[in-house]
Amino acid sequence: MTSMIVISDFLDDSRPNQQHSKEYHLKKWRDRHGSAPSLSVKPRVMDVQGGYLQRLPLACINAGIVDRAEIWHHTRSEGNHELSPTDHELIRRSFQLSGEGTPYMSDDMLAFLEVFGPPDILVVLGLGVCEAVLEACAPSFKIYNSIDAPALRIPEAVSRHFDLVLTGAEWQSEDVARRHPDMETAIMPIGPEFASDTTFFPTGADKLYDIIYVAAAQAYKRHDILFNALARLPRTLRTLCVFGYGEDAEKLQDLATSLGIDVDFIGPPGVSIEAVNGLMNSARIGVVCGVDDGAPAILTEYMLAGLPVLANEELCCGTQYITPRTGEIASAERFHLAITEILGRAEQFSPRSEVQNNWTWQHTVERLRGLIASHRKFHSDRNIESKRSLGLDNQQERICFGPM
Repeated sequence: MTSMIVISDFLDDSRPNQQHSKEYHLKKWRDRHGSAPSLSVKPRVMDVQGGYLQRLPLACINAGIVDRAEIWHHTRSEGNHELSPTDHELIRRSFQLSGEGTPYMSDDMLAFLEVFGPPDILVVLGLGVCEAVLEACAPSFKIYNSIDAPALRIPEAVSRHFDLVLTGAEWQSEDVARRHPDMETAIMPIGPEFASDTTFFPTGADKLYDIIYVAAAQAYKRHDILFNALARLPRTLRTLCVFGYGEDAEKLQDLATSLGIDVDFIGPPGVSIEAVNGLMNSARIGVVCGVDDGAPAILTEYMLAGLPVLANEELCCGTQYITPRTGEIASAERFHLAITEILGRAEQFSPRSEVQNNWTWQHTVERLRGLIASHRKFHSDRNIESKRSLGLDNQQERICFGPM
């Protein structure tokens, strides 16, 4: 059974529990070693749905690149290990954090890897994990994606272990090459590139809003650019802002009120992905206003819902998804003019078919397959040799990710 772990940079910042030693965690996982289920039956092919964190591993299972995948987080409390209630083949685990700061360090995670072995493919996102985790996954094919404007949000001692870095723009690939001249890169930001047209789609709903902006209530999403543009346009325009999270929600509501513009707000907390699709369908166009931002997943999610997109021309990653068929780019100074222009011909765009022809997961996963297959480290004979060098027997390999 081939396996994948995706480690996100999400930290469940719940109330800390007592910190435990690595010996404590080793005993915990060794005690559970015998309860591991048999992996002799290949999991069913699953629909590739959900957010970008789910879509990459689900696409790899669907394409037959791996048989099994898990999503890992960190937490300050006791680790939690359970099946996702919706993606029954994707196990989600959270591991207790050890210490403070990033990249994240977890004796709990290290103990798990020592007992059950490394995955065939390891994907690390964002703020990353400590070097010890990557050393424990020495035989794995290791992929990194910063999911943000900096190409590498991890120190060189960590980044040097990766086999492939996924970037959001050519300048990011150049940044990686300056630090690691021999490292392979691919412009393949996982958010917009692993798009799912069964998660986001037109519903035929009434258009209650002219504009929607789905983005965190944080300064780098530059809601001020949209609001200042709206202040220069007729007050008949209606806008919806959807916040998944962020500390600036109240401040942005106050700004909209002070400008006298018609903006409705939902969240935080966020709503379900299904609800986001419904809300996007209630608008005529979607906007992306950020500058120092990774290639936002919402770019192709808007498009699959049938919305043309207006993006800030200064967006540092992701403008490649704005084509004559999908939308327009404009400077902050011209944003109000571009809103009027794109609303005036919104029906002339064909964003959904453009994404389906280029950036849905079926296209991207084949590119990823080629990158993995071409790397000699992933060849089966090299993998077997590496696992033997770490003392992993066949039983350990079979039950990697064992306890559920």
